[in-house]
Amino acid sequence: MKKIYLLLVYTIIFFNSNLLSNERNNILKVGLLAPLSGEYKELGDSLLYSLQLALEEIDDKNIFIIPRDSGFGDKEKLNSAIQDIKSQGVNIIIGPIHFEEFNLAKKFDDTIFISPSNINPEFAGNIISVGISLESQLTALTNFIKKQNKNKTLIMYPKNNYADLITKKLEKMSISYKSFIYDPNPEVLTGEIEKLTNYSERKRNLELRKKMFEDKEDPQSIKEMEKLDQLYTLGEVNFDSVIIIDFGSSLKSALTSLIYSDVSQDKVLFTTINQWFDESIFYENTIKNLYYPSISYEEFIKYNKRYFNKFKVYPNEITILTYDALGLIYYLWKNNENIKSINDFSFKNKIKGKIGTFSFKDKKVIQELSIYKVANKKFTKF
Repeated sequence: MKKIYLLLVYTIIFFNSNLLSNERNNILKVGLLAPLSGEYKELGDSLLYSLQLALEEIDDKNIFIIPRDSGFGDKEKLNSAIQDIKSQGVNIIIGPIHFEEFNLAKKFDDTIFISPSNINPEFAGNIISVGISLESQLTALTNFIKKQNKNKTLIMYPKNNYADLITKKLEKMSISYKSFIYDPNPEVLTGEIEKLTNYSERKRNLELRKKMFEDKEDPQSIKEMEKLDQLYTLGEVNFDSVIIIDFGSSLKSALTSLIYSDVSQDKVLFTTINQWFDESIFYENTIKNLYYPSISYEEFIKYNKRYFNKFKVYPNEITILTYDALGLIYYLWKNNENIKSINDFSFKNKIKGKIGTFSFKDKKVIQELSIYKVANKKFTKF
């Protein structure tokens, strides 16, 4: 830990001493807002290290990073950090991290902010969010679902602080679906899923069907009874694909409840979002196949290995976004020789980064995501 701390101190000194020693006009100065102290210091350090890796790959002595401690949920500290960065002649900043901090950033309308947030893919005044947006993920999933000849999609998501936001986003998208908002409490969730899937009725259907053959001894009836004995319910659910907008233990609870309610994985396509190749999903033994859209797994692994080899710790997941953000800024600066406003980012070319290919259209970030399959304790590109 001491080595990492010394490296961080060295990095900050390196960034700023180089900036002070370079008096040429043709330089690119990029600010970084990160929690470099307090409870989320580890995240801040990880963001800073990711930019050091990006600088090494860019290998241009005319680009400089100016990091400042913006705290976490501290508006006064964030405001002070932005003003301090701007005083260094910077007009483009990587950050803020959270959507809740956007209103403050918008007040600095002469400054461009590139945020790793994934809440809003549209340009928001002077802010561009480069996180993997819900819109991009749903677009990739619905295209995939159509190719699998599924046309009765159920979109599930939990009742939480983001439920209203998800509802509004879904209403804006031109996709056909039924929605189901569930209680994240596992004890309540199971009952809700049973009602959703008509579990009790399908259970009764099986019992009634078995009674038709239980007293018969002819070969055909015996064979039919043997088939019925292998079932838990009888009858179909009213959807052939499901998208679960959830993650972590809550996602696993939703998946388990669907399987418990005897939703056939052979007939219903199970998909989800917001996955960063979380290997804990491997141990959900009830799930045969789970699909989700994501950034490039190959590039994600390469980035993690390079980061670990350099700093002897693994990075926070979102740091790969800031890595690509610096590459994007540099690409635009190199081609335009200057970045004057957020409108400069409305260019037609596609950008290939660590997260994959993305582009800008109608002042909106569009990510081209691949579909990955979780099966047999492996992530496989579909």
